[in-house]
Amino acid sequence: MTSTTLPLVSIVTPLYNNAEHLAQCIESVLAQTYSHWDYTIVNNCSTDGSAEIAQRYAAKDPRIKLHNNSQFLPVIANHNHALRQISPECKYVKMVFADDWLMPRCIEEMVGLTEQNPSVGIVGAYGLEEERVVWQGLGLSENVLSGREICRRMFLDDLYVFGTPNSVLYRADLVREQAAFFNEANFHADREACVALLKNCDFGFVHQVLTFKRLAAGSLTRAVGWHLMTHYGALLLTIHNHAADYLNHDETRLCRERLLVDYYNFLAVSIIRGNRDSKFWSYHKAKLDETVGFNRIRLFKATLGRVCRMIFSPYETFSKVRAALRERATSAMSRRASRQQLRAHAVEFENCGKRPV
Repeated sequence: MTSTTLPLVSIVTPLYNNAEHLAQCIESVLAQTYSHWDYTIVNNCSTDGSAEIAQRYAAKDPRIKLHNNSQFLPVIANHNHALRQISPECKYVKMVFADDWLMPRCIEEMVGLTEQNPSVGIVGAYGLEEERVVWQGLGLSENVLSGREICRRMFLDDLYVFGTPNSVLYRADLVREQAAFFNEANFHADREACVALLKNCDFGFVHQVLTFKRLAAGSLTRAVGWHLMTHYGALLLTIHNHAADYLNHDETRLCRERLLVDYYNFLAVSIIRGNRDSKFWSYHKAKLDETVGFNRIRLFKATLGRVCRMIFSPYETFSKVRAALRERATSAMSRRASRQQLRAHAVEFENCGKRPV
């Protein structure tokens, strides 16, 4: 088939101050073995020269377009705004973040799977998170699964293979169905978006490493997410909004209670470690109040339980403290090793050839 007989894929990159890595991201799109795509880079008022890099590429390739926001948008709102820029003719949508990249066969493999299985609305694959292969857990024969099955396994078995927006392909009609594709009240809205969509479609998975995710220390998502540990509140919101569509009453209650045990245990440890950050506590109280309600008595009991474990299990406490100190002592060495692995994993992309900007 010629490129014009292939289904059109709209690729979008939400961009904010990623001048250091943007060229590599764009080059990974240009290196795709799949040829029928258009690419929109949505600049969210960058101040570091990112827009100028994007504009130079757009001037050289008519498939690339730069869209400049008139005003700065919050991160999830900007993701939604970026998705509104997709072509009206496209059949599939692929997001790629400005500090990440796609392996050369990414779009070809993902489109190939869903073209053979029209019931599939979302396609995932293995990814590299710097040196670590992620989104594992499915058997090699599991290429297409019903939305109900994969979400039940996520809720009940903690199987998470959806990855991030960078690691999946969406069917465009599903993206167009709603004005706000991602829930802007959920900092980890990508998981909730998948769970919401899979009520009415199947999930496909390519058993190949097709994307790369950079653990950028300066990224907003990582900085906020790691500081506030936002995944607890985000998962609780997803359970609250969607679990009943996949689980029966007892399963839903069990799933929610299991998470709440972990959630309050985490908050108890935060108290013991002396966390007095008002933003931290405001965030978690608000997330609990949005769903099941913040329970001070439960937090007190969880804290008391952790203190008792420290007193009556001193070896366990000592082991955890020692492990934490060891992790801190080796963090600098790990960062250096990650940078070396990053260069090694880029070989496939590098071999496709660089283009002058």
